Amino acid sequence: MFGMLTLPALIVGGAILLFVMWWYSVYVALIQKKNKVKEAFADIDVQLKKRYDLIPNILTIANKFMEHETELMSSITSLRTQAASLRSDFDTIGKKIDLDSQLQAKMGQLMVNVENYPTLKSDQTMLQAMQTYNEVEEHIAAARRFYNAAINDLNNAVEIWPSSQIAQGLGIRSELPMFEAKVEEREAVSAGQFFTSK
Repeated sequence: MFGMLTLPALIVGGAILLFVMWWYSVYVALIQKKNKVKEAFADIDVQLKKRYDLIPNILTIANKFMEHETELMSSITSLRTQAASLRSDFDTIGKKIDLDSQLQAKMGQLMVNVENYPTLKSDQTMLQAMQTYNEVEEHIAAARRFYNAAINDLNNAVEIWPSSQIAQGLGIRSELPMFEAKVEEREAVSAGQFFTSK
């Protein structure tokens, strides 16, 4: 049968086969990158759930000692409720990133304000809760880095030719936001502004 095929037909057939194999490998790589972003987002969601579960415990402990911080605690509770009730999918990720940033800032403020309450600061339950909270925050930071790396890989594949052509044909886009430090978070913080005499 191969004897019946001419050399040009074999070359054209081989070129088509190589093109199909190349196209398929790019297709597989794009799908893997898209799924890696989904996995990274799910990892963040798991870590955020740990934070959401821990916050009420911290607030319950702190509430016994920090009567003057009710506005801050109410704000934290409200942000936590909004964030925890938000559906976890790609349509809500921008809102989730925003709420996460606000909640992190308020919890940081609460942790700094704990220093104004010596009794609370020395309470073993509060110390344990703060340590656990810090560990959860480290896990969230690691998950964010993984997510940002996955988004970057997908962005590169979607924006760089020739895979961009295949991504466009498949409807694969990357319009998802990355976790970034807000402008106010980039500024130097003076911890003295949080310490007041009670």
